[in-house]
Amino acid sequence: MRCRIDLAYDGGRFHGWAAQPGLRTVQGELEAAIATILRLPEQPRLTVAGRTDAGVHARGQVCHVDLDDADPDHLRYRLRRILPDDIAIRRVVEAPAGFDARFSAIWRRYRYRLIDSDQIPDPLLRRHVAQVRHPLDIATMAEAAATLTGLRDFAPFCKPRDGATTIRDLREFTVTQSGGVIEVHLVADAFCHSMVRSLVGALTVVGGLKRDLAWLERTAATSRRCGDVPLMPAHGLVLEEVGYPADDQLAKRATEARAVRTLEES
Repeated sequence: MRCRIDLAYDGGRFHGWAAQPGLRTVQGELEAAIATILRLPEQPRLTVAGRTDAGVHARGQVCHVDLDDADPDHLRYRLRRILPDDIAIRRVVEAPAGFDARFSAIWRRYRYRLIDSDQIPDPLLRRHVAQVRHPLDIATMAEAAATLTGLRDFAPFCKPRDGATTIRDLREFTVTQSGGVIEVHLVADAFCHSMVRSLVGALTVVGGLKRDLAWLERTAATSRRCGDVPLMPAHGLVLEEVGYPADDQLAKRATEARAVRTLEES
């Protein structure tokens, strides 16, 4: 049986999602808990919709696990009882045929929150809102964000990984401000390593009037990671939601997503 698990977590005390020897990770905690509950001889292997880096949070993370025999309701109940309080299990259900948490996804939605002040931030926000110590022009940031949407190679804003494409379809990239907190919303078919934090970093450079839109255009046109683009702190970032197609399209989507994409083919 393939089980779909929807969960949320505060990433502040985790070394990211992916299991790493000797480090506390979300995947490691969850796999150990499932093995304990089901008395498995070895830990199961989870597949996640989107790996988050150390310190990044999630409200709408999705993963799946293949189990020989499991009652999803019982598993959900037990996970909620034994997992630490910085992981919340939203639901556990039997996944429909063809479902793959990673490859069946058609979009991911992230939010980055920051303040532009050199004042000490609200202590209730400090762990979840990043701080930029100079004023930012929100209208300029929004204008800059709009120039980066669409299908393109985001290599200038990604940490490269061998054999992985950096071509992505950035469908939404908006900037708003409320109560002194700036919120950047991004939706794409997928995100490559450090892409969101780098894109927000580029907006802070332009919004702080240190560089202009022409600089951003030149940067976006390069073919490799740009050292002039700052990487924003992890704790301002939240994976909000992952979207999937109708059940009868899950397998087809998974097959399409496994293919390495090029701009010419797209």
